[in-house]
Amino acid sequence: MEPRWTMQTARPVGIIGYGSYIPMYRLPNAEIARVWSDGGASGPIKEKAVAGPDEDTVTISIEAARNALARAGIDPQQLRAVWVGSESHPYAVKPSSTIVAEAVGASPYISAADTQFACKAGTEALQMALGFVGSGMAEYALAIGADTAQGRPGDALEFTAASGGTAFVVGPAEEALAVCKGSLSYVTDTPDFWRRAYQHYPSHGGRFTGEPAYFQHIESAARAIMDEMGLQPADFAYAVFHQPNTKYPQEVGKRLGFTPEQIKPGLLSGVVGNSYAGAAIAGFSAVLDIAEPGQRVLLVSFGSGAGSDAFIWELTEALPARRDRAPQVQAYIQRRQEIDYGLYARYRRKLLV
Repeated sequence: MEPRWTMQTARPVGIIGYGSYIPMYRLPNAEIARVWSDGGASGPIKEKAVAGPDEDTVTISIEAARNALARAGIDPQQLRAVWVGSESHPYAVKPSSTIVAEAVGASPYISAADTQFACKAGTEALQMALGFVGSGMAEYALAIGADTAQGRPGDALEFTAASGGTAFVVGPAEEALAVCKGSLSYVTDTPDFWRRAYQHYPSHGGRFTGEPAYFQHIESAARAIMDEMGLQPADFAYAVFHQPNTKYPQEVGKRLGFTPEQIKPGLLSGVVGNSYAGAAIAGFSAVLDIAEPGQRVLLVSFGSGAGSDAFIWELTEALPARRDRAPQVQAYIQRRQEIDYGLYARYRRKLLV
């Protein structure tokens, strides 16, 4: 018997509430280019979201979680898990999840844990929540992906590594606005991106991060889950891929057979940057803001190190009525205050003293 890689829960489950948060400060990529490239080309990304001096992964997670809970319409005490995925947890030894659980009113009888798998830490937490609820161990669980930018000054990452977060409340399928039909993971030991202990900024393999890392993992995960579920690109209304830049998700979508119209609604990196632990799920959040019941969505994340998580979602009649319970992604994008490189360096503590 051929092995089957797609994971499915023992009982049907899905997302009953979703929410995102994007900080209001914006650093134009032209400003980065002015400082580091002598005013040269800044690339297709317009600007990136920058966390303020009083914001970090925890505060971003709390805002996203409150939005997700508002859409879910449940008491936080009904949650049995709060999991926060990030590559920029504010403490080396102290969980972000316990602070978030306390702030949203879910503690003390709660499972709390932090996950770390670069930019797929958020979908890693989401898979855990689906399994937790799908096994019957919990009725509701909260999964979050959030980050603050970590690019070294002058590095290519500085143009794309942004700040933001997205949260999902997972619950029974009968209450869901998006039902998970299956999930699949594909991982290898591909050293495309890393940060050793005590290093302030991550390192990366430059062009090596593309073909053997990003494309290999996303294509493999997407093709496998579609093949096993008997689906084709035409069966999906939208496809959302991890967004380290604007080029990669469009290229991988083309390779897989998706049209630009299927990809564009979830493509946020050209607007506010999007390379963080909630990068793919933030795009999914934006799609949920506009999608219609009955539509199907493919979501595939990517985390350096390297791995991808793929999900197939079917949207339900519960979706439209819950959108207005919390701010939509576009509302956060439009709420912006431009800053210069000096304020950015100060807010993100780029000057180590």
